[in-house]
Amino acid sequence: MSPRPSPDSRSVQRAVFFVATLSSFLGPFMGSSVNVALPSMGRDLAMTAILLGWVNMAYLLAGAAFAIPFGRLGDIYGRKKIFVAGVAVFSLASVSVATAGTAVAVILSRVVQGFGAAMIFSTGMAILISVFPANQRGRVLGINVAAVYLGLSSGPFVGGIITQHLGWRFLFWLNLPIGLVLLLVALIMMKGDFAEDQEARFDFVGALLMGPALVATMYGFSQLPSARGFGLVGVGVALLAGFALHELRTPEPVIDVRLFRQNTVFALSSLAALINYAATFAVAFLLSLYLQKVRHLSPQEAGLVLVSQPIVQAVLSPLAGRLSDRVESRIVATVGMGVVLVGLILLNFVGLDTSLPYVLGCLGLLGVGFALFSSPNTNAIMGSVERPIYGVASAVVSTMRQVGMTVSMGIVMMVFAAHLGQAEISSRNLGAFVATMRTVFTVCAVLCFAGIFASLARGKARDEATSGGM
Repeated sequence: MSPRPSPDSRSVQRAVFFVATLSSFLGPFMGSSVNVALPSMGRDLAMTAILLGWVNMAYLLAGAAFAIPFGRLGDIYGRKKIFVAGVAVFSLASVSVATAGTAVAVILSRVVQGFGAAMIFSTGMAILISVFPANQRGRVLGINVAAVYLGLSSGPFVGGIITQHLGWRFLFWLNLPIGLVLLLVALIMMKGDFAEDQEARFDFVGALLMGPALVATMYGFSQLPSARGFGLVGVGVALLAGFALHELRTPEPVIDVRLFRQNTVFALSSLAALINYAATFAVAFLLSLYLQKVRHLSPQEAGLVLVSQPIVQAVLSPLAGRLSDRVESRIVATVGMGVVLVGLILLNFVGLDTSLPYVLGCLGLLGVGFALFSSPNTNAIMGSVERPIYGVASAVVSTMRQVGMTVSMGIVMMVFAAHLGQAEISSRNLGAFVATMRTVFTVCAVLCFAGIFASLARGKARDEATSGGM
């Protein structure tokens, strides 16, 4: 049994829980609400479709490229310092976007916002894990994941209302008061720096290699099957190989790549997370097109259908997290991956005249599966490493999510290019679009099937193998 926490430690736990939960809500809310605001942003700033694509791509690439280096910096110099700096950078960058007068200013500000997000998400979960005992980890992670899904589900609806009545700039202004609240609570109530590896040195060379490697690989994958896409992926893979060789030779790496070889739980849980995001992220994108182009629903009606999945996830994630405190995480997560596989298989039967209740049922099933998978899998990752590298482990979770989302959209773009070419989706090619959609769901189902074996093969996490406690 873990010792009963003191009143002071309970107040720190409450502060950390509040800050981590609110910041976990903020990022997904901003990402999903900005998608709704893009058309208005494009009209105001005369942005082309390519530039609008960069509004999101710049944020995703910056977040993925710098999450692990910032996580390691937090382990060494203090996670609270990096987290607070991240909130400040994110808030100021949001103000910069809100006041931007050109497309270039918006995109550059989104890059800076991605830096801030990387600092926040690479340390927030690590701080959360470090103040709660192992036997409560699943519960707090479940609520944390629920906040993510609540942000995803409320973003399009709230963002649409704000954009329509107050303008797209207000979406970014909204981050300023939220950031100030986070800063005040973190500075006043979160005692300590949460630095677990202060004697280590930061590997600047490894960080400089890792960022460009991830950016080239992710952006290149999003550009496939073009020659430029293949070239960028090749450059990225070469840089990743150089990064891995450097990390093996340096005594204090940004991330010990041997961890992936020697820690089966960490390696396969991370792989399972990447596969899960790669297999599921494109679903909402495809079904949004299907509901509006094939079923002729309005954007608002399509949004109401699609919101069913994240709502189910938000409701069930805390319960799944509690379950992973009692039942081995890999069992709960593997069951979740299996449920996701069933949902993807059922989506292969969606056609030109499929009923909306059937689509809702598939989305609900995916929501159940993702809720069962996500927080237990994160619990397994964080429970498989020692406290000094909680920041790196937290950053790996964030990076797997970003890379998985990029892979998912890359699969969509490749299949679209092969089946539809450059043609717009119209009444003349709806049958071809549905066939293309089914092909993507088949590929995603195959990925998910492979993910089940990765999830099962991982073994027991360190904290699950012992009686736990911090």
